[in-house]
Amino acid sequence: MKGTLSEDGSILVVHIPIRLKRWGAKAEIIAPPDAPDWAPPPPTPHQAMLKALGRAHRWLKLLESGQVSSMKELAEQEKLDGSYVSKILRLTLLAPDIIRAILDGRQPESLTLGDLMEPLPMLWSEQRVRLGFPDVPYRDG
Repeated sequence: MKGTLSEDGSILVVHIPIRLKRWGAKAEIIAPPDAPDWAPPPPTPHQAMLKALGRAHRWLKLLESGQVSSMKELAEQEKLDGSYVSKILRLTLLAPDIIRAILDGRQPESLTLGDLMEPLPMLWSEQRVRLGFPDVPYRDG
């Protein structure tokens, strides 16, 4: 990539050596082989959040199926504190789009597992506001 400044210094012209490859009606930009990687890295899921969401849904299935009769029994079976188990189980009440964003690694950078374990509003729109997600109506897909 090379840039030149106009004589009066008001315009910067940047030359980027690329070529376009057509795929039907779609075009793809092909950078030269020696060009630096300019694409942002893909989102990375937060491993602790993924583990907590997985646990929450597995534990909910155990409770709903009757394999364990109470949160107390579940906590004893998992050798965990009952308070911790109840905080993790609350993750099953998150808005579906929040769960999807966490699974995809698209959660706000400032969001922590501790934030998710705090008591959250039942209304999904209020959850989005509290956790820093855009407040958009839930859409499946």
